[in-house]
Amino acid sequence: MLGENYVYFFTVQGFFVGIIFGILKSFDASGLFIYTSLITIFFYLFSHVIIALYYKTLTARSYNFPRDRHESDLDIFVKEINKRERLIDSAIKITDAAIKMNSDEHDGQAA
Repeated sequence: MLGENYVYFFTVQGFFVGIIFGILKSFDASGLFIYTSLITIFFYLFSHVIIALYYKTLTARSYNFPRDRHESDLDIFVKEINKRERLIDSAIKITDAAIKMNSDEHDGQAA
């Protein structure tokens, strides 16, 4: 499950705990609102801290990055991109020549 879902879950739980605590401790609406807000904010921030610590310990493993393989893959990609650019450039030159020939023929017929 995503960390975002845990944050939502704990925030909603904090909201309901805040409402219950506010009903038990406050004597007016502003007290209920303040207790509910503070407890919900605490649960929200606490859930972020817990998720951050969990992901920090989860991704603390070291691994070997295969640099040579990635560099060779990137070289292949660069060669493919250059080949496609040359193909596109030649297609553009052919298209421009055809448009020029077409416009010359069109100008010759109109005159």
